[in-house]
Amino acid sequence: MKVAIGAPNTVGSPEATVLSPPDRSVLRTRRKAGDTARDGRGRVATMPPILQYGFRPFFFLAALYAAAAVPLWLWANAGGPAPSGPFGALGWHAHEMIFGYLGAVLAGFILTAIPNWTGRLPLSGWPLAFLVALWCAGRFSSAFLTASVPAMVVDLAFPAVLAFAVWREVLAGRNWKNVPMAALIGVFGVASGIDHLAAMGQAPDQLGIRLALAVATVLLVLVGGRIVPSFTRNWLAKRGTVRLPAPFGALDGLAIAATAGAASAWMIAPEATATGALLLSAGLLVGLRLSRWRGLATRSEPIVLILHLGYAWLAAALVLLDLAALVPGAVPASVALHALTAGAVGTMTLAVMTRASLGHTGRAIIADRCIVAIYALVTIGALLRVAAPFADRGYLAVLSSGGGLWSAAFVLFVIRYAPVLWGRRAGA
Repeated sequence: MKVAIGAPNTVGSPEATVLSPPDRSVLRTRRKAGDTARDGRGRVATMPPILQYGFRPFFFLAALYAAAAVPLWLWANAGGPAPSGPFGALGWHAHEMIFGYLGAVLAGFILTAIPNWTGRLPLSGWPLAFLVALWCAGRFSSAFLTASVPAMVVDLAFPAVLAFAVWREVLAGRNWKNVPMAALIGVFGVASGIDHLAAMGQAPDQLGIRLALAVATVLLVLVGGRIVPSFTRNWLAKRGTVRLPAPFGALDGLAIAATAGAASAWMIAPEATATGALLLSAGLLVGLRLSRWRGLATRSEPIVLILHLGYAWLAAALVLLDLAALVPGAVPASVALHALTAGAVGTMTLAVMTRASLGHTGRAIIADRCIVAIYALVTIGALLRVAAPFADRGYLAVLSSGGGLWSAAFVLFVIRYAPVLWGRRAGA
């Protein structure tokens, strides 16, 4: 199933057809005019499959990068060589897992969703290849360019071009309901620039990281709040289940507003008492929202259940961020940060990547044993990473085990999904 957020309803009767708005599909208009450069799904037909749709290269590269970057960081942390770029070893790890890994996943998701939102053509072929090259250049600059300003310029080219592409499509398609999504993508790029400035001593330390994680938190509560109940409802309805996830209501709106407010406060003043209170309220509301989506009813289908687990990580991370703000001696900040990153972001992105890669390539959306193993590895790895600060003398062992298992989930994704992402659509 595609993540077709905000897609128009199908019109069924002749009378309705007369009253419906004009067809805004750029693809259908071009094909009716005899343009065959794109296939029936808007892809550049002459390009290899990996460059036909945004999710293909970016999901593959995101997983490949996560599989390599965490072990490299663990090696550097244990005394091995560190990247020679503008960041120190810890700064490089934080920057790259957020702006490298998560940036690629966001690109794959948004570039695939936008044609469904707007009816316009997907970014495909050479323009997509150019964007991929910019992402790769950014990873190189952050690791190897010692000159801070050139490294920043090269690294920021990718989020800047991505934001331009997203805004162009949203505005041209008059898709006003997804303007907030476009704005968040732009702010995410600004956060990367702030992190570079912080490495130069020109901005407060960690401000860019917190801004990016605040954006990620809002995206999780927004997008997760669309896809988790939607996919759960569809799966339960196919099985004739009467009790379905609760529809969007006042609680959902309150949870979104509380999370956005708490994330903003945490970005500005992470240790303030008021921030802690906002984070706790948001965490409880997100958890209550999740409880209305009938997650336990999906336990027989892991590819649906994992979405609920990712959203549960978000609720837990918000509560842990509250505890880190109010009782830092009991809950280290790294515990809360990795509940949000390794837990919520890692789990939810893998949930979307494993599902969307199957659905958008015409394959059955079912978790086989390999996909279940991916979910188990990312979950256990995240749990160990969160637990590591409490392991006393066993800290390094637990940290390395957690990082290794978490990365192994992405190694397995690369192995399992390389034929899917590099190959043709099933039945083509």
